[in-house]
Amino acid sequence: MRIAELESRTGLGRHALRFYEREGLLVGVCRGSNNYRDYPESAVKDAILLQQLQSLGFSLLEIREVLDAMRASSIDCAQGARLMAEKRTAVEAQIANLRKVSKVLMREQQRLEDRAARQNLPKP
Repeated sequence: MRIAELESRTGLGRHALRFYEREGLLVGVCRGSNNYRDYPESAVKDAILLQQLQSLGFSLLEIREVLDAMRASSIDCAQGARLMAEKRTAVEAQIANLRKVSKVLMREQQRLEDRAARQNLPKP
């Protein structure tokens, strides 16, 4: 597929997609005789995963480790399992922190809504 279709299917811009390609995070990209990039179907899933991992705060090095482990045909399974466990633990910690932040925001929202309701009461 061409980059325009990949952009449309992933929501990522062409500059981000080309950056991921240069960094070796998007693989299997070929050039046609017209010198246009031709992205494989797997690039859709990979690009979406890249975006999700980056939005969670993973560094490009961490993303590379995860992708390399997932793509390896001969992987040290114990090492791969440790890597996935570490990443999963990091994600679960982020989720726990986000839940705490959400509770604080909910309390503040409620406080402000209560205050706004009191301010809008008619005066006797």
